[in-house]
Amino acid sequence: MVLLTSPTAAPGVASDAIPLVVDLDGTLLRTDSLIESLFVLARAKPGLLFALPLWLMRGRAFFKQRLSAAAIPDVHTMPYRTQLVAFLREQKAHGRYLVLATGADDRVAQEIARVTGLFDLVMASDGITNLVGECKRDRLVARFGLRRFDYVGNGRRDLPMWSAARNALVVSHSRRLQKVIAETTPVEQIFAERGAGWLDLLHAMRVHHWVKNLLVFLPLAAAHPGLQWSPIGRSLIAFAAFSLCASSVYLLNDLLDLPTDRIHPNNKSRKLASGQMAPLQALVLWPLLLVAALLLGVYLSVWCMAVLAAYFLVMLGYSLRLKDIPLLDVSLLAGGYAMRVVLGALAASIALSVWLAVFCLLLFFSFALIKRYAELLLSESVSGVAGAHARGYLLSDKMILVAQGIASGYLAVLVLALYMNTEIIHRFYARRDLFGVLCVLLFYWINYMWLMASRGRVGHDPVVFAFKDRVSRWLVASMGLVAAATV
Repeated sequence: MVLLTSPTAAPGVASDAIPLVVDLDGTLLRTDSLIESLFVLARAKPGLLFALPLWLMRGRAFFKQRLSAAAIPDVHTMPYRTQLVAFLREQKAHGRYLVLATGADDRVAQEIARVTGLFDLVMASDGITNLVGECKRDRLVARFGLRRFDYVGNGRRDLPMWSAARNALVVSHSRRLQKVIAETTPVEQIFAERGAGWLDLLHAMRVHHWVKNLLVFLPLAAAHPGLQWSPIGRSLIAFAAFSLCASSVYLLNDLLDLPTDRIHPNNKSRKLASGQMAPLQALVLWPLLLVAALLLGVYLSVWCMAVLAAYFLVMLGYSLRLKDIPLLDVSLLAGGYAMRVVLGALAASIALSVWLAVFCLLLFFSFALIKRYAELLLSESVSGVAGAHARGYLLSDKMILVAQGIASGYLAVLVLALYMNTEIIHRFYARRDLFGVLCVLLFYWINYMWLMASRGRVGHDPVVFAFKDRVSRWLVASMGLVAAATV
């Protein structure tokens, strides 16, 4: 990602050389300005989403114009093609006449031209004409003449312009595309920046976060049903369903958070924020993942599907607005973890213990507060004391978060200790005295996690940290072994 701040070129600056025409979305930018505008609108003015079909009925050009008038991405932080930008600066320095020709709305194109300071002329959609395909080609030929301009593009939608250009400059590593272009136009230069591969897609889906979804097995483990393949198999399906649903939420959340992620010291390296993954890929992938998750949920039961749908809707509200409301945000995060446990109980046809539900809510509330506390510390280190904030929290809230988080963790230990004296313990657990050891280990783990958070070592996700940190892994493993020995 490059922050471009060069002064705007003076109008009329040109040379006798053949003009160089540059496409915008996917070419100059490693993203799509239209899709980004849609999600800026969804975050800032969600009520206007209902107007989108009405705008589209009046044509794509009108749709783009109204959308850009209502919401425009931050063009300063959008991911630019660094290699291409360096080339254009060199051409500009030699007096080359540069043209930005795009199907994006004129408002977006003019803002990018102003910020980059590269272009002598901007040609874009204007609310009446949608400047794409043959329409763009005809406009360029009418302005410069057939074979009297060079064109930089990135995909098959640019073939009409390449067919009318003198030379083609290609922002793609696709040899098939280059071969098709070469049939009509000489390929002068290739800017072969790597696109998103399977590993990038899996990373954007946060596959490494699927470890959180192991919570679906907690009701099965707590019930001690013995080795019965039916509940185990159904729990595995529940794990897969929640993993797909959570990945759908992650992708959608990343699309909504693009502007803020790009100025975040850690999140700016995410695949979507950095431009390594195209927004269109995420836009197509997240509903497919959600549908797959819901279908798996229906296979288990209608109630399982309802839990998955409820989780998605809660997290959608969290992503749009609720994450900025102090305390409500961490309550929803804790509820999201608890929903994993609920799904596991429903999938395995096990009655969910009230003790287990309360224990999970308290423990995960503590973990959610660790997440916000860690984000606040990171903001303090980057922005300084004056500008430190995390979502809806201020630096002055830091000690409140610590107090509430530690208290919530201790209450989880208390619930576990009280559970030791219930009739359930005496009926189902042979070594109930080991629950005391479990309480001690849990008490130590909570204190350790908060100590690591205060030292700034937890990062943005305490659960991921818990499985990466050596001491934490030993504590979790020890608690698992002790719990297994109680049977």
